[in-house]
Amino acid sequence: MTTTTMTRAGAAVTLRGVSRVYGRGTAAVRAVDNVTLEFPRGGWTAVMGPSGSGKSTLLHCAAGLERVDGGQVLLGDTDLTAIGDRALTALRRTRIGFVFQSFNLIGSLTAAQNVALPLRLAGRRPRGAEVRDTLAAVGLADRARHRPRELSGGQQQRVAIARAMVTRPEVLFADEPTGALDSSAAHVVLDLLRQMADAGQSIVMVTHDPMAAARADAVVFLRDGRVVDRLVGAGPREVADRLAGWEAGLGQAGLGQAGLGQAGLGKARR
Repeated sequence: MTTTTMTRAGAAVTLRGVSRVYGRGTAAVRAVDNVTLEFPRGGWTAVMGPSGSGKSTLLHCAAGLERVDGGQVLLGDTDLTAIGDRALTALRRTRIGFVFQSFNLIGSLTAAQNVALPLRLAGRRPRGAEVRDTLAAVGLADRARHRPRELSGGQQQRVAIARAMVTRPEVLFADEPTGALDSSAAHVVLDLLRQMADAGQSIVMVTHDPMAAARADAVVFLRDGRVVDRLVGAGPREVADRLAGWEAGLGQAGLGQAGLGQAGLGKARR
């Protein structure tokens, strides 16, 4: 990452005092603890932290996959915490894309059928050209009729990205999208995400890999469910060193969550 520039106006996702608690009483675990944060529109933000820091829970709350126990989650101007389950499901099918580490493709369907699935679930009849164009955008136009078992791990993840993008979501959420890939396949997937971000797609990605995080415009660090740090314009070594510091319980004491809003997560020019 290099010189910081401005993102498109406004926040793609806003978290206001968000908390998520598992269990009750003395057994309660506060996975996300009063987090206030903005993910900018048209920017790519990576989320990192030690194991158990709340990264995936934060991502799931931001994407509307989990209900929060306190605070607000806004997708643009829509308050996800104020709508019912049916409306939230419909919103996730049209305005949010999600990519998992394990691909989550349906083995009996072809690549084209997997990509078309979100459109069918949203009540739309997929157009062949729409599906083909989406597969072509991830470099898999010639794999449309292949089933997951006939594809490499990297190709499966690109099909999963195409599936997430076919509805043209406002935000793409990715939970360890390169975690199950070898370095070569991971590089291809990260290049694809970089191209999407440069074209204005808002992306929020959880990763444990400093190389992957350094491809994003900004990196947010969590510890014990709270935002403790952020970097803009950092390379892999700086990201790795900062992560190691927080894993060791070090880092910049007292930083807290101040200054971690939209302006603090500006987009980097590449």
